[in-house]
Amino acid sequence: TDHPPNMARGPKKHLKRLAAPKHWMLSKLGGIWAPRPSTGPHKLRECLPVSLVLRNRLKYALTRREVNMITMRKLVKVDGKVRTDMNYPAGFQDVITLDKTDENFR
Repeated sequence: TDHPPNMARGPKKHLKRLAAPKHWMLSKLGGIWAPRPSTGPHKLRECLPVSLVLRNRLKYALTRREVNMITMRKLVKVDGKVRTDMNYPAGFQDVITLDKTDENFR
């Protein structure tokens, strides 16, 4: 290999809780990791992953695994399109729709 041993390879996959944006309002002591939003229509600092919306804001799930089950059943729509990626970056003005409960959130 030609690269020095301390060089990063590829895009970042993880996000520590303390490095997460403050407006996500995560507790400091609630674990080590925060859900890193996937690459998408909104910047990392200006979005909220769908998993945080379902778990921390709306209290529909308690764990990451439950969020995964909800999204994989295709129950979550962002701006009218079904999103199965639980780290999908929902923007400030995006409408999140849950068909089961007939609720819309912005």
